[in-house]
Amino acid sequence: MRLEYTEPQRQFREEVRAWLAANVPKTPLQSFDTEQGFAEHRAWEAKLAKGRYSAVTWPEAFGGRGCDLVEWLIFEEEYWSACAPLRVNQNGIFLLAPTLMEYGTDEQKARFLPRMANGDDIWAQGWSEPGAGSDMAAIRSKAVRDGDHYVLNGQKTWSTRAVWADWLFGLFRSEPDSQRHHGLTFVLLPLNLPGITIRPIRQLNGLPGFAEIFFDNVRVPVENRLGGEGEGWNIAMATAGFERGLMLRSPGRFQQTARMLMQLYQRNRERADADPAIRDAVMRSWMGAEAYALATYRTACKLGKGAKIGAEASTNKIFWSELDLLMHETAMQILGASGELVTKPEEAAALGNRYGWLDGFLFSQAGPIYAGTNEIQRNIIAERMLGLPRN
Repeated sequence: MRLEYTEPQRQFREEVRAWLAANVPKTPLQSFDTEQGFAEHRAWEAKLAKGRYSAVTWPEAFGGRGCDLVEWLIFEEEYWSACAPLRVNQNGIFLLAPTLMEYGTDEQKARFLPRMANGDDIWAQGWSEPGAGSDMAAIRSKAVRDGDHYVLNGQKTWSTRAVWADWLFGLFRSEPDSQRHHGLTFVLLPLNLPGITIRPIRQLNGLPGFAEIFFDNVRVPVENRLGGEGEGWNIAMATAGFERGLMLRSPGRFQQTARMLMQLYQRNRERADADPAIRDAVMRSWMGAEAYALATYRTACKLGKGAKIGAEASTNKIFWSELDLLMHETAMQILGASGELVTKPEEAAALGNRYGWLDGFLFSQAGPIYAGTNEIQRNIIAERMLGLPRN
């Protein structure tokens, strides 16, 4: 497969590259798992929006550029090559926004999308619960209808960036006697409502990258429901498709990591060549990143012709999460014991990674778990291949 770009696509790449060169912060932002870093990343989202690069695939009316998926891939390649900051609002822009565009009312799109693009509202995801992780159909948090409001009770956990986020999208059981995938409703709610308690969950690095959220008779207007009552499962599966499919993990991220991994290997040849398996892992990482990019371009072209993403979203998620794991484990092998000492951005920069191998390593370890465990994804693939119905 050989990629050939049109002249407008080449011009778009040059435009993006020039803007990033002029605007990417010269020094790394603080981690968005800190209050200061969260504010810095929110400001970066606003700068992206001012340049109309916050959500390039969105319609222009909502702050986007109306780009197609190939142009989005080009943007992502340049974004990661420029070592631009991680996106603090990725839950909103890459997951909720496509769902809103498919299932939301005109009023909801106008209300939520521009503020999301500008970084005015940062979104957290409220799906997992203590008894409902990968088995999301086991959700027990309730949304009881009371006139023109829902009354929410229950608990969500492992909610990414919910400590300082503004809004939450989540699933709640709106039919008390319903089972499994039935009777669930998709609700959007601000996190400053009375009755909401947020407790940080600290990661191995001590920072609160996640939170658990408690709901005690929280009243949310019915107009904040996305889609119909009881239709939440199908809507959430559309969101999960975006998470596992194209938008959340673009090939540009992995191609840049593969380049950095090769540079790290070259700077540590004497130690790395002592173990032939490391050289093999570096080559497999580079080939995996290129294969993922080509496969994604192929999928983007299919979608551009009207096709839909089905079970291949699960295949996609398995591939990129295991590739992520391979690359960061290989980096740790190259660095040896010293790799565990890299904790600060300036120290990581000396090793060639502007935002830290360690942060990426810790996050990548969760790759086979988040967005639905890889074991669950393999079950989904098998069910689709065998034509088995889901309960």
